[in-house]
Amino acid sequence: MWLFWLFVAIPIVEIALFIQVGGLIGLWPTLAIVILTAVIGSSLMRSQGASALAEVQRSFNELRDPSRPLAHGVMILIAGMLLLTPGFFTDTVGLLLLVPKLRDRVMNQLSRHVRVSGFSVNSGMHRRDTHRAPYGEGVIDGEYEVTEPHDGNGRRTPTDLPPELEGDDQPPRGNSGWTRH
Repeated sequence: MWLFWLFVAIPIVEIALFIQVGGLIGLWPTLAIVILTAVIGSSLMRSQGASALAEVQRSFNELRDPSRPLAHGVMILIAGMLLLTPGFFTDTVGLLLLVPKLRDRVMNQLSRHVRVSGFSVNSGMHRRDTHRAPYGEGVIDGEYEVTEPHDGNGRRTPTDLPPELEGDDQPPRGNSGWTRH
């Protein structure tokens, strides 16, 4: 419901500001200010957006948490949309979102309401045209989960443990075919 009121309130505020500013400085200077803020804002957005994208790529390459640069990138995108929307209120909010320290404060305020449940990075290469494997020859990158085997009725069955992990009372089971000794 708050989104509905936001879409109703912003045009009303913009119209009121256009009337007030236009009454003070005239039609043409008012339109020139709106166009000038859109041009300056889009230029700032382009440079800061490129910087944010580079930071996101750097965080992925270094296997760091990319949430901060991603949040900055989203706020820069929102700033660009606000700057391209004609109006004084939206231009002001858009220009404020282009200030990095203010974006940090906004992100800190929003992060209080967000809970991250997990973060993972898949760094495996999927190209066939390379001559070098990402982790060396013969290495397969993958995920696995260790579970207890059972017989379908919930009862555990004996596991195929390597001889060094088995008890002394059990005979060695041999190679499974998946490993080399």
